[in-house]
Amino acid sequence: MGRVQGKVAAVTGAADGIGRAIADMLARHGAAVAILDRNAEAAHAVAADITDRGGQAMAVTVDVSVEESVAEAMSLIWQRWGALHVLVNNAGVSGPAESADAVDFDAWKAMFAVNVDGPFLCTKHAIGYLRQTQGGRSIINMSSIYGLIGNSDAPSYHAAKGAVRLMAKTDAVTYAPEGIRVNAVCPGTIMTPFNIRKGESYPGGLKAYLREMSAMHPIGHVGEPDDIAYGVLYLASDESRFVTGTELIIDGGYTAQ
Repeated sequence: MGRVQGKVAAVTGAADGIGRAIADMLARHGAAVAILDRNAEAAHAVAADITDRGGQAMAVTVDVSVEESVAEAMSLIWQRWGALHVLVNNAGVSGPAESADAVDFDAWKAMFAVNVDGPFLCTKHAIGYLRQTQGGRSIINMSSIYGLIGNSDAPSYHAAKGAVRLMAKTDAVTYAPEGIRVNAVCPGTIMTPFNIRKGESYPGGLKAYLREMSAMHPIGHVGEPDDIAYGVLYLASDESRFVTGTELIIDGGYTAQ
């Protein structure tokens, strides 16, 4: 039996990268998974791939920064499966890599709309369905090591990832009496398609990028999307029934230095 057998999970930003790895992982372990993404074609492709392998999945086109879109998405999941056990607030964007005095305010707000408003709106509109669902229930916010520590650029990204980490703590306390757990995951450098493209444009190319990024992590290498997906699987499962209001740091020792 899978570790999340019989659960229904909604994963935002699930058409690519970490989100896709999470969706695949949950499906392999027995969950019915809603693939939520603004890229409809890619979301349907992921859902089809899961169902072709014998899993249960549906694709839902959503813009997590638009309340009406989020409300409709959660309603569609309920109509399909009549339950919602797990919400993974994974959708996010990187934002401008500039110091605070150089960041355009509209760019700041656009990044916050996805990275902060998105988890807020998804949580807001998922809670009612989580309350009606029997069994262990869990919300997981995707934060970052840069929601824990600072760096010399991307202040909007750091602020947003810190916000969703603390949102998880507050929501954990709020919903604990109802049996709904809320946690955050803080990844280090993960070789997503985005970071692969970033590495390919790096001076010296992808190999140089990987070498430099690997040297920054005490464990000696960067992570893969499945490294994060396994952490989410644990938090989504009833194995973590006593875990709420905390963050799972998956960073190869980066923040231990």
